[in-house]
Amino acid sequence: MQYEVTQTGNTIEIGATGIQEIIQNVKIILSTQKGTVPLDRDFGLDLSFLDAPTPVAKALAVSEIIEEVEKQEPRVLVKSVEWIQSQTDEMDGKMVPKVLIQIKEDVSV
Repeated sequence: MQYEVTQTGNTIEIGATGIQEIIQNVKIILSTQKGTVPLDRDFGLDLSFLDAPTPVAKALAVSEIIEEVEKQEPRVLVKSVEWIQSQTDEMDGKMVPKVLIQIKEDVSV
């Protein structure tokens, strides 16, 4: 089964299990900048692509998102990364990823 995950709605549910836990973990990865977690400086996304022109930044971001999500949450496969972007967001340089994940079949949830 596939699920759409975005950065929005990042309330943390203590004790989440199963699919909710996996989705919550992916949201946390998407909203965490690498280097900001004190005991795990390698956790999160490297946002160095943000200063690039938007088309280049999007391409670099897709690569970073896929690599980091699959590394930090090995129970999922990233199927695609799309962008939620209004015309105003695009003018402001705002990029909001929508990540389609698939939970691996060998994972019991």
